[in-house]
Amino acid sequence: MLIDRAVVEVRSGNGGNGAISFLREKNLPKGGPDGGNGGNGGSVYFIAKKSVNTLLAYRHSRLIAAEDGEKGDKKMRFGASMPDVYAEVPCGTLVFVEGEDRPIADLRNEGDVCLVAKGGKGGRGNAAFKSSRNRVPKIAENGEKGEKKRIVLELKLLADAGLIGFPSVGKSTLLNIVSRANVPTADYEFTTLVPNLGVVTLPDGQTQFVLADMPGLIEGAHEGKGLGISFLRHIERCRVLIHMVSMDGIRDPYEAYTAINNELVGYGAGLENRPQLVVCSKMDEEGAEERKKEFEKKLGFSTYGISALTDQGVMDLMKKAYELITKTPEFPLYPVEEVPGMKVYDAHLEKKGPMYTISRPSEHLFIISGEEVEERYQRINLSTDQGVAKLISYLNSIGINDALREKGARDGDEVRLLDFIFEYSE
Repeated sequence: MLIDRAVVEVRSGNGGNGAISFLREKNLPKGGPDGGNGGNGGSVYFIAKKSVNTLLAYRHSRLIAAEDGEKGDKKMRFGASMPDVYAEVPCGTLVFVEGEDRPIADLRNEGDVCLVAKGGKGGRGNAAFKSSRNRVPKIAENGEKGEKKRIVLELKLLADAGLIGFPSVGKSTLLNIVSRANVPTADYEFTTLVPNLGVVTLPDGQTQFVLADMPGLIEGAHEGKGLGISFLRHIERCRVLIHMVSMDGIRDPYEAYTAINNELVGYGAGLENRPQLVVCSKMDEEGAEERKKEFEKKLGFSTYGISALTDQGVMDLMKKAYELITKTPEFPLYPVEEVPGMKVYDAHLEKKGPMYTISRPSEHLFIISGEEVEERYQRINLSTDQGVAKLISYLNSIGINDALREKGARDGDEVRLLDFIFEYSE
């Protein structure tokens, strides 16, 4: 079963807290600080693998989580850092943060990696704060929090050329003839329910390209009719489109050709600009030659006639398709500068907005908020007086006192930063 879209939640590990400890042994009564650092939390990556061809693994496993780093301990024992988690996805997977319309990575090639949730850094123990000016530090850092977000994975098959056209025009049959795809075929519409890939080998035995069968295209597909809305996205990576039109007389060839092209336009991804080879299939049917001539007259150019029954024109078509593929550059799904093949995504580097804001919900209450100031607060261990002093010093250094004064704070007013509460003093 081809699952080409999945939504998962990713969580990286929190960093371990640093320890506050002092060496006390019989022969070392003044051994000094020996609190170790906390370990780093594990990060979450997606990595492209050729051995994976569907997102089925994420259909039910909706959470990918890394472990938290261990906390530091006495006697300079550092907490263990946790291993990173690598989740495998098929080559051709786009990675989005839910709610954003541009992917953070396009994992096209084997081994492409995307960091989607960075593990928190471990906090420093009090031994790290020892200096000539502070020989007995009673302060340590808490570990950084990990990241949590919802990720959308969208697979777009990697194919050089794509077969398009109404159902039952012979797309799957052609794919079976020129490759070893072994796609089920039958004499009714919508036999093929998922896109299929096949590797075409030309007569020289060396030249190959990947051909995809795109099922379910009918009039109105881009609006959700039939199966096309589910699979039009897979055409986006194709350099060349092989547009198959049946000459069996069941459907008017020109009307069928126009309807499918209108669906490409309606999809809105520039698919109508891809080079097309127009192919008249089922040329072994009675009256097919006359229909082909009439069709070409309306088109104003020649087409390729093929017959799956007799193999007429099949290999010539494949040669022409390969020739056109080699002349056609790749069509980037998004601007290259926006979506590199391999990307490290770090939310900590993409913060927006001011360092902090101050709100005044009541006359004598002020609340400090902001991603940066809250993150810094969570890093400070407040279990000792030195820790509290460090926090107050930090708040003073970023101008909190002046900002509170401008907001109208007076002596005795209550100030809150998350769960830390103190009185304002001029």
